[in-house]
Amino acid sequence: MTITIYDVAREANVSMATVSRVVNGNQNVKPATRQKVLAVIERLDYRPNAVARGLASKKTKTVGVIIPDISNVFYAELVRGIEDIATMYRYNIILTNSDQQADKEVQLLSTLFSKQVDGIVMMSDEVTKDMLSEMERSSVPIVLAGTVETSESFPSVNIEYHDAAVDAVNRLIQNGHTRIAFVSGNMDSTIDRVYKRSGYEKALKEANIEIDDNLIVGVDNTYDDGLAAWEELGQLNNPPTAFFAGNDEIAIGLIHGAQDSGLNVPNDIEVISFENSKLARMVRPQLTSVVLPLYDIGAVSMRLLTKFMNKEKIDEQIVVLPYRIEERDSVK
Repeated sequence: MTITIYDVAREANVSMATVSRVVNGNQNVKPATRQKVLAVIERLDYRPNAVARGLASKKTKTVGVIIPDISNVFYAELVRGIEDIATMYRYNIILTNSDQQADKEVQLLSTLFSKQVDGIVMMSDEVTKDMLSEMERSSVPIVLAGTVETSESFPSVNIEYHDAAVDAVNRLIQNGHTRIAFVSGNMDSTIDRVYKRSGYEKALKEANIEIDDNLIVGVDNTYDDGLAAWEELGQLNNPPTAFFAGNDEIAIGLIHGAQDSGLNVPNDIEVISFENSKLARMVRPQLTSVVLPLYDIGAVSMRLLTKFMNKEKIDEQIVVLPYRIEERDSVK
């Protein structure tokens, strides 16, 4: 038999309003009464009905989170940042996986709306027209985490991807490289196509290095694709001597491909990645990498969302976090 708030009130000989105040942490209850109610709650094993409370308050205290690939370690720190702040503000998370499929992202948005979430944190490679249309229909706030929507219609948290790419490529140019390959994720992605690639090209142009399209390779963001990219680029008549990789998995694939070919990193080739996940410290040599502050992006996105959900003052809805290059052993 389900224990209700009525049962607790009857056993404690108080009103249901008093039980509700105790459950919700309202301080306007005498300490003795609070202790009596809490004792009854524990004895009866009463668990407040979150659905009923949500219907009464028109808030479910749940937040939907959409990420591209739940199996990718890249997103673990991001989700941890979201979860920590959500817990701090007493929100529950509904975590969903889009498999990097635009149609599924639209479907997940619709599903989360139907579950009456109070808000959504979303990470996507590309905000498509269909997705933007679905987001614009939303009656709940949406914050984009590590995702660029060029019209800036929705709040977002990112870093300066373009500037970070310029700095990464300049780091390789400073070591005398003129054959620098750019191997990154799907070039349909705004961040990869518009920001990382443009930063790569800007650095080369400023150093008077000719841009060779043969050295620009778009792949999936996986280790195996990094290996495949090495096979492709290593066969060129004039192969690259340095690589700017779009993420750590790609970079590790490139490193292992080079090592399997008998080359040494960083003596024969140098590699710099863009991510700085835990993998960057696990590979040998350890990766020099642009630090994408995943935990901070998640935490700040969730905090920004709480401000929108609670109608707090918003100073800036487009948040740009700082980045740095973590020097390790894959670059001299």
